[in-house]
Amino acid sequence: MHSSIYKPAEDSYLLSRILKEKITDKDIKVLEIGAGSGIHLQTLENLGIPKENIFSSDINPDAVLHCNLLGFNCIHSDLFEKIKGKYNLIIFNPPYFPADSREPCDSQTSTTGGKSGCEIINKFLVQARNFLKPKGEIFLISSSLTRGIDFSNYKFKLLGKEKLFMEELYVWELINRSASDFVMMLR
Repeated sequence: MHSSIYKPAEDSYLLSRILKEKITDKDIKVLEIGAGSGIHLQTLENLGIPKENIFSSDINPDAVLHCNLLGFNCIHSDLFEKIKGKYNLIIFNPPYFPADSREPCDSQTSTTGGKSGCEIINKFLVQARNFLKPKGEIFLISSSLTRGIDFSNYKFKLLGKEKLFMEELYVWELINRSASDFVMMLR
């Protein structure tokens, strides 16, 4: 695996565990944004989801090549820039740390989500709605260090968390809010 590819860490293992616990329907179409090492693609395949129903992208060309060499359909894309179709499940282990000038530039693409850590996540959340099938879900990782995530267009539920030395990691399940949800919120 190329050194510029995000290597699985605590967040990756937490999301893999959640995928194993929560996915029961094998006849779903799944998209992973930011496939990195391909750990979640392999988890999905091991759960019995056919490879032809697993799609992915990454902004890092080395990660795209790596995932394609593993036999997965992975394209080079900045979030949803080149994505087509609608999915039952979209998974994203985004860069979620607030910017830190002490961090080396070569690792910031994998770890830094913007000034507050939420900027890439919020951009993802705005775009993702257009790629979900009805009743589609998103599994998203964030950190206790991430500030300002805008979940307002989604119903959200915490699926899992893990306490680390300096932070706590969270896996969220997000579902599109329907028009009737917004009417209820206004009452």
